[in-house]
Amino acid sequence: MSAIRLLVLGDVRLRGRAHGYQVRNDLEFWGAHEWSTAKPGSIYHALKQLAKQGLLLAHDIAPSTAGGPPRTEYEITDAGEAEFFRLLRHALTATQEKQELLTSAVGFLVDLPRGEAIDLLKERVAALEGWRNEVTDNWSPEGGTPEEWGHIGEIMKLWVHTCDSDAAWARELISRLEDGAFVMAGEGERDLSVLSDRQPH
Repeated sequence: MSAIRLLVLGDVRLRGRAHGYQVRNDLEFWGAHEWSTAKPGSIYHALKQLAKQGLLLAHDIAPSTAGGPPRTEYEITDAGEAEFFRLLRHALTATQEKQELLTSAVGFLVDLPRGEAIDLLKERVAALEGWRNEVTDNWSPEGGTPEEWGHIGEIMKLWVHTCDSDAAWARELISRLEDGAFVMAGEGERDLSVLSDRQPH
């Protein structure tokens, strides 16, 4: 599943209406060009594809006085809103996806109600625990240790370590959410200082 769809839909949703240059600036401000496939060309391509799929609505606005083609602004549709939340929920619970998808989802975590975010993260922990048990019960050398498999045993160690660290992070985040961290959906105004042009000068 592509992180760029989640990033672009989430950014346009956050802005209400945005043109490609704003979306590109926001994603670069978040460093997404470093930790995901969200490069300038793929961002503009995603905007056009999402509009073609009915997930974004494209508006051509008047060109600048300097000339040039009309600039296109995008806003999210009802279908786009549904897709955004589908991707967000999937990303928070899926344990076999690329890390960039989870990273993208954490950036939009506060768009969920607190209780739902906690429940999704608990699902993540349960899935990780299930995968860890599968590795240790079915994949580890019988009657021995991963070391007995030589360097191949390092694969099992990596899987277990990854499960443990991911689950520990999720449990800590659940605890912070349960203690009232962050302003979640339905609790107040969304923080717009995460947008590239909303920074104090």
